[in-house]
Amino acid sequence: MATDPLSDAVKPARRFIGWRIAGLAVITGAMTGPGQTIGVSVSIDPLIAELGLSRPQVAAAYLIGTLAGGAALLPVGSWIDRVGTRRAMRWIGAAFGLGLVAMAGVRGFVTLAIGFTLIRWLGQGALTLVSSLSITHWFERRRGRVFGVTSPTISGLMSLTPLLLGLAVAAYGVRVAWLLAAAAVWLVVIPIGHFGIIDRPSDVGQRPDGFKRPSPTASGAAATARTPATRGQAVTQPRFVLMACVIATSSMVATGLNFHQISILTGAGLSATQAAAMFVPQVTGMITAGLAVGALADRLPARVLLAGSMLFLTCALVMVGRVEPGWQAFAYTVLLGAGGGAHFPLVPTLLPRWFGLANIGGIQGVSMLIMVAASAAGPVTVALLASGAGGYAAAAWWLTAIPLATGLGALWITEPA
Repeated sequence: MATDPLSDAVKPARRFIGWRIAGLAVITGAMTGPGQTIGVSVSIDPLIAELGLSRPQVAAAYLIGTLAGGAALLPVGSWIDRVGTRRAMRWIGAAFGLGLVAMAGVRGFVTLAIGFTLIRWLGQGALTLVSSLSITHWFERRRGRVFGVTSPTISGLMSLTPLLLGLAVAAYGVRVAWLLAAAAVWLVVIPIGHFGIIDRPSDVGQRPDGFKRPSPTASGAAATARTPATRGQAVTQPRFVLMACVIATSSMVATGLNFHQISILTGAGLSATQAAAMFVPQVTGMITAGLAVGALADRLPARVLLAGSMLFLTCALVMVGRVEPGWQAFAYTVLLGAGGGAHFPLVPTLLPRWFGLANIGGIQGVSMLIMVAASAAGPVTVALLASGAGGYAAAAWWLTAIPLATGLGALWITEPA
């Protein structure tokens, strides 16, 4: 006769701990900011001045670091599956801090590329991944709604990174700013990993979502987890390939347009200040889309939501040639934010549903690698198309074919039996 998996567990906690885990994951996700593009951006001009490098050289070092960091991310997910999110978060937090210390000591192109590799690998990649996985095991039926809230909240908190790092750079210089960022990561992430994170609900006598008894959807998820897909099996399935195309398209196009956004908007007649202010409606669109998609992820088929995210992105590209000061600029940035952020809650929601939890770190690590690599290609792709086609509007028309094709392909995604 089968025994209840909770019968030999430790004494159950009185309150469901999953909500606390989700809150702590939001904080650790926000701490990836110094390794994200928005965090690095404030140090570019000071680095050019101190190192005597040209802007293209710094951009090349950043591209190398992003690609190398993405490649190094591949084994991290499987390692997290083996050691658990609690232990992994401690080690990743410590290593990310060392990467930020390395950035404070760069002396030329080679060391700058190494520094970028470390912070992109450990910050943008590994810490983001372990923060997401720490939530995954605690929710099943509510997973989409939880990620629909946590993903945009992380993005909103992360938007403070340029301000805080910019103030540190202005007050103490770029090298001290990196050291302060390292200290902040160590003081926040390592204690959260050690004292706050718990790997699975069963470790404290609880069940996912806080239910005292398994819910119908939890029973289905448990059945899936008994026969989990390996990473190799998962990444060759058509549903993963089609979703990966959506992830790559969104990352490449949204990052490319974001990278050139000031140039696009000032060329359309906005002042530099007005163009910078347009990041506010863009973040609003991203947060709104994340909340809506997360709430619907547990109710609607994946193909509808993935195709919808590509529709937002297509509309944003169509708007590039129609941007003018006023409502057009507002609509463009809202659509761009929605197209770039709609898929964020979908990846951590769909992958466990499709492939189980046993190897979810390795599987989600592949999706993270795809996202990082595609985002690295975005700025240069938009720049080359704009140069060859005669401007951003013409480049955007060429780019519309990608989300259109990807969105149509996503409609072929089927849910597992």
